[in-house]
Amino acid sequence: MTKPVVYHIPVCPFSQRLEILLALRGQPDAVEFRVVDITKPRDPALLAKTRGTTALPVLETHEGKILKESLVILRYLDEVLEGAPLRRSDPYEHAVESMLIAKEGPFTMAGYIYVMNQDMDQREALNEKLLALYRDINAFLMEHNPEGTFLFHEFGLAEAVFTPMFKRFWFLDYYEDFELPDEPDYARVAKWRAACMAHEATDQVSEEEIVKLYYDYALGAGNGALVNGRKVSSFVFEPRWQDRPMPPRNKYAPSASDKELGLVVGD
Repeated sequence: MTKPVVYHIPVCPFSQRLEILLALRGQPDAVEFRVVDITKPRDPALLAKTRGTTALPVLETHEGKILKESLVILRYLDEVLEGAPLRRSDPYEHAVESMLIAKEGPFTMAGYIYVMNQDMDQREALNEKLLALYRDINAFLMEHNPEGTFLFHEFGLAEAVFTPMFKRFWFLDYYEDFELPDEPDYARVAKWRAACMAHEATDQVSEEEIVKLYYDYALGAGNGALVNGRKVSSFVFEPRWQDRPMPPRNKYAPSASDKELGLVVGD
């Protein structure tokens, strides 16, 4: 093996963090990406490498050593790749960006719980939970760079961590009609989010792709699991997502059929 290998799901936000880093460094081929089909059982050879765990991405170094957890892999690549690192070199500034990155876990969890929710009575509470986290991030950005666009002067490590989640939350815009209020408590984070999503190094996925592939998540079935009454996951590679129709927006209605979703050909 001449370079690191990343085993991943192409649409996975945690893998996109690594792709963003490579794009920013101008080294898209520094890592070999090997696609894993999550609609099928894991390859025993891969499970042997990971000691039975199935979470992705996983990085295998050129010496055959295994690294797990996307933030660990992101920081590792940031250190070993040629060029200036994304992380802040100043110890205090690195501590600040680390504090912001620590907010990503609850933020991500709130968004995924929201999209997978099947109880209409919980929608308002889940919406408020996510908005509260946005307000918290807004306050953090106002404290550390109130007049800026990014956390510091340019797209950095915190932006590489959060941007894939901002883009995955397109599924909330589509399936839950989610939007940030046009109010001062959200103005700074809205500015940051927009700049992150518009950055040229973050265009690995599209809104159409996210909405189509994450339809099953919106019905409460994640990670390639099957929705009741369906035989094909929305995460299958074929038929291609580009060739499928847009899914119905009403996630609280019964699931559209495999055929209606463009997941099968013929009868």
